[in-house]
Amino acid sequence: MTEKKYTKADLIDSVHHKTGVDRKEVQTVIESFLNAIQSALMEEATLELRGFGTFEFKMRKGREKARNPRTGAILSVQAHGAVTFRPGRKLKQDLWNLGGVSDSKDTEAYGEYPY
Repeated sequence: MTEKKYTKADLIDSVHHKTGVDRKEVQTVIESFLNAIQSALMEEATLELRGFGTFEFKMRKGREKARNPRTGAILSVQAHGAVTFRPGRKLKQDLWNLGGVSDSKDTEAYGEYPY
C-alpha cells in the first residue's frame, strides 16, 4: 500500500479551490479550528464531530519496564496523556466500502458493517 500524505497546506488549497474563499481566510479558519480542537483536548474534554468522529483524551498508565522497539533498550515510561480517535458511523461506513463492491451476503448477515 502506498503512503499518501495530505497536509494542512493541501487541506487549505482544497477548501480554497472548492469555495473560492481567499486562501489567507481559509488558512485562518482552519488554523482556528485546529487550535479549538487542541484547546478542548488540553482541557481533557471529549470532542464529538457528528458524522465524522470523536477525539478523546485518555490517560495512559506508566510502566516500570518497557522496551524501545527501535533500540531494544529497557526503560521506564511515566503515566501520560494521549489522544484517541473513533470514526463516526458515516466515516466508518465510507472507509469500509472503500475497498470495492461490498458483498451482499456479509451485509445481510451482519447489518451495516460485516464484522
